[in-house]
Amino acid sequence: MRQHTVRVYPSKEKIERRDQLAWKMAEICTDNAPIKEDVVDMVINRIIDNASVAIASANRHPVASARAMALAHPRAGGATVFGMPNDQKFSCEWAAWANGTAVRELDYHDTFLAADYSHPGDNIPPILAVAQQTGKNGKELLKAIVAGYELHVDLVKGICLHKHKKDHIAHLCPASAGGIGTLLGLPTETVFQAIQQAVHVSFNTRQSRKGEISSWKAYAPAHAGKLAIEAVDRCMRGEGAPSPIYEGEDSVIAYMLDGKDGKYVVPLPEVGEEKRAILETYTKEHSAEYQSQALIDLAARMKSKVSNFDDVKSIVIHTSHHTHYVIGTGANDPQKMDPKASRETLDHSIMYIFAVALQDGTWHHVDSYTPERAQRADTVRLWHKISTLEDPKWTAAYHDTDPNKKMFGGKVEITMNDGTKIVDELGVANAHPAGAKPFKRADYIRKFDTLTSDIITKEERNRFISLCERLPELTAAEVQQLNVQIPIDKMINNKRDQKGIF
Repeated sequence: MRQHTVRVYPSKEKIERRDQLAWKMAEICTDNAPIKEDVVDMVINRIIDNASVAIASANRHPVASARAMALAHPRAGGATVFGMPNDQKFSCEWAAWANGTAVRELDYHDTFLAADYSHPGDNIPPILAVAQQTGKNGKELLKAIVAGYELHVDLVKGICLHKHKKDHIAHLCPASAGGIGTLLGLPTETVFQAIQQAVHVSFNTRQSRKGEISSWKAYAPAHAGKLAIEAVDRCMRGEGAPSPIYEGEDSVIAYMLDGKDGKYVVPLPEVGEEKRAILETYTKEHSAEYQSQALIDLAARMKSKVSNFDDVKSIVIHTSHHTHYVIGTGANDPQKMDPKASRETLDHSIMYIFAVALQDGTWHHVDSYTPERAQRADTVRLWHKISTLEDPKWTAAYHDTDPNKKMFGGKVEITMNDGTKIVDELGVANAHPAGAKPFKRADYIRKFDTLTSDIITKEERNRFISLCERLPELTAAEVQQLNVQIPIDKMINNKRDQKGIF
C-alpha cells in the first residue's frame, strides 16, 4: 500500500495531475490487479446479503416509492429492479436508485468504520445496474465491485467527513464512479474526471442522520449511485470536472472539510497490487446501526442476569466517541428517547436498542421497531434509564489501524435499586470476522432465507443463489438475470402509476 498525502494547493502552486488523489484513485481502477479467491468469495457473500435485505424491504414505503419512480423509466436492454420480473428492464440510473434504496432501507447490510462511516455494499446497486445495461459478464462485474469497495474503504480510512457534519455518501459516490469506470474499461483520464464530478456533486450535510431521521437516510446512497452513473456518462462524452477537486484552493477540503491547512493521508494500493479492502468490511446480523451490533449481542448475554427490569436504577454504556455522539445520549437528540419516533430514528438510538435487546434477548428487523414495541410502558421506563459515556479506551479501539484490533462495542454497567451492579463488555459483534461466530457463506445464505422465506418461491431462491455462487463464470445474459423476483401479487407499486411527475 502507498500512503498518499492530500493537502490544499493555492492556485499559484501547481499540483501535477499524476499527484492528485482523484488521479491516484483512477489509476487503481484501470490497472489489471489479480483477484484472489477469498475476495471473490466475499463479493459473492455481499451480493447475496444485499439481495436479502432488499427483498425484505420491498414493500416498505420508501422502497415502493423509489421503485415506482424507476418503473416510469422503462428501457429495452436496461437493468432489473429488485422484485420485478427479469424480463422488465429500466434505465440503469433509475434501477440503481430503486435498488440502492431497497438495500439501504433496513440498515442491515455491510459496514466499514474508521475515520468516517460507510456501507460499502451501497456500491453494488449502481455497478450491477450499469453491468446489466451494458452487457458485462460476471468477471467484469466482479472486478468492478472489488474496485468500488477498495476506493470506498480507503477514503473512509483517510478522510473524516462527519467531523464537519458532511454525510458519508461523499465517499460513496466517487467510489461507485470509479467502480463503474473499471467495469466499462475506461481510460484513466475518463475515470479521473468522473471521480472528480462525483465528489463535486455528492457533498451533503449530515442532517439526514440527525434529529428526526426520515426516509432520506435510505435514499441518500441510492442518490449517490445515480449521481455516479450520470457523472461517468458525461465524462464518457468528453466532459470534464472541477479540478483538482480535493486539493484545489476552493476545493472540498478547503471549504467543506479541514480547511486550507488541512492534510489527510489516504492509503491506496500500488498500481497492480491486489485490492483486498472488502475483507476489512463486515456485515450485520441485526437490523440496526452497526455500532449497536456488539451491544445487542451483549444485551442478549446480560438478559439472564436481570430478573426484574423495574429493579434497574440506571444503565450506563461506556463506549466510543462515535457511538456516544451519533447514536447515544451525546447526540443530544430528544427524538432518540421518544416512543413515537420513526423507525429510522429508533435505529439510531442505542438507548432504545439496548433496552429492547435486554428485555427480549434478541433483535428482529420488524418486530423490534413496531410502534407497539417502542411504546410498551415497561420498555419506555427502562429505555429512559439508559445513557452513554465516551470512554477513551473504546475510542482508541474504534480507530485502531489494525483490523484485528478494532472494536466497536462497549462496557455496560447496570446499577440495581439495591445498589448492586452488573457489569459486562463486548468488543466486537458475534458476526464480526474477529467475533465469536464470524459470518461465513452459510450464514449469509441463512440470513437470505430468513428474510425472504415468506416472500419468494423456493425455485427463485435456488436460481438466484446458484447464479451468485458462479459469479466469475457468469455470461452477460446471466448477469442480466442477477435479480430476485417476487410474485407480482405480493408487491405494491408493481406497475407504472401517475402519482408523481414521471
